[in-house]
This record gives sequence, structure tokens and C-alpha cells, in this order.
Amino acid sequence: ARQYFQELLLSKQGTFARSYLEERGLSTQTIGDFELGLSPSDGESLKNHLSKLGHSPQLLSQCGAIHLNDNGRTRDLFRNRVMFPIRNSRGRTIAFGGRTLGDDKAKYINSPESDVFHKSREIYGLFEAKQAVRQLDKLLVVEGYMDVIALAQHGIHYAVATLGTATNQDSLTALLRQVRHIVFCFDGDQAGFRAADRAMDNALELMADGMHLQFLMLPQGEDPDTLVRKEGPEAFQARIDGAT
Repeated sequence: ARQYFQELLLSKQGTFARSYLEERGLSTQTIGDFELGLSPSDGESLKNHLSKLGHSPQLLSQCGAIHLNDNGRTRDLFRNRVMFPIRNSRGRTIAFGGRTLGDDKAKYINSPESDVFHKSREIYGLFEAKQAVRQLDKLLVVEGYMDVIALAQHGIHYAVATLGTATNQDSLTALLRQVRHIVFCFDGDQAGFRAADRAMDNALELMADGMHLQFLMLPQGEDPDTLVRKEGPEAFQARIDGAT
């Protein structure tokens, strides 16, 4: 599925999606590094493509690639979206996030949980961070896929995003299994401050010698994607260095 989505993004059909990603400031290199793709809008393409390769509708439904309803009818789960593969620590694609290119009510949707995908245990961008940083000693935890990718584009390669809520103990445990130094980055609005409070409450129960937690609250209305593009990586890095 990942290969199919990637091929579509690079095809004539992917012109609009590529333009969208370029407008967001992403280079061809970054698009390739994160293996971004495109799901077509018709709702049957992925199912037909994978069926030709011998995969049954039941299996495709089980892994969350297609939706199988009670009448036995199938439909691609992702339609007309930029696709973000979610990779495990070995680099294998285990799920997707998809960002609409239309006016869908849900801007982002994710694959459902499956035998291989448990969202509270997975960290988006961790595989890519490990590829880019030989000795990963800290992680910057941001809220979205595009935040992770925009920061990587600007040379900040240790940003990741949790797929459950960033503040629950499963996600915190998954992060602390990787590094002992975490910088949480939240939007500087009421929701951001509430999320920071929850993260701190849950983290205190997990604290042990040698752990280092910091909180970076961004200016209201900004997220890492917009801010790093606006002020550049050095200024953003200075914000990280000065986190509370």
C-alpha cells in the first residue's frame, strides 16, 4: 500500500498533492525520506491494486487498508488524502495517517488499531529520527505529522509525535524507553496548557534518576510547522534550548 501511494504521488495524478506539499515548504528529499504518498479519490483503487497482488478483502480489512461493511461491500479507508506512513522501529509500515486534499470534515484520519498497530505504543517519526541522528539523546514531542516533517526539513531531526494522546502513561513510557530527556512542545493556547498539565501529572509518576523533562510553550496561534518556517531553525532551536 505504501509503495502504491508513493507511486501515485509521483505520477501525473499526484500533481495537485505535490503542489500542496511544495507550498508547505517540503523538498523532494524530505518527501522521499518520510515516504509520503497519495490516496486517490475513487475509493476502489487500493483495494483493486492489492487484490490483483493476491490479498483478500478480509486481510485488507483486518490491517485497516479498506473498510468492509456488514453487507460485505468494501471501500478504501483513505480517499483523496496525502498519506503519511507510520513506521515501527524497524522501518516497516504498520499504519497510515491521511490528510485531506478536499473539504472533508475530518482533516486528518488514522488507520484503526490492528494486530500490528497499537497507537499508544507507537511514535511517529522515531524511525526517521534514529536514521538521521546516530546517538539520539533527546526527543522533541510535537503534536502533528507535519510538525515533525517541517522540523526535519529545517535540520531539527529529533522531533516526534505520539499517536495516542501525548500525555498518557503508555505514550510517555514508549518515549522514555528511547531517551531520558524529553521536551514537550505545545501550542500556547488553553488546550496547549491543559495538555502540558496532563503531561506533567502523568510524567511525575514515571520520574526516576537521570530523567530530564522540559516544556516549550509556543506563541498563541503558532505550531512548530508555521513557526520554524517563519523564524528559521536557529531561532527555533534557541526556543528548545530555553524550554522550562
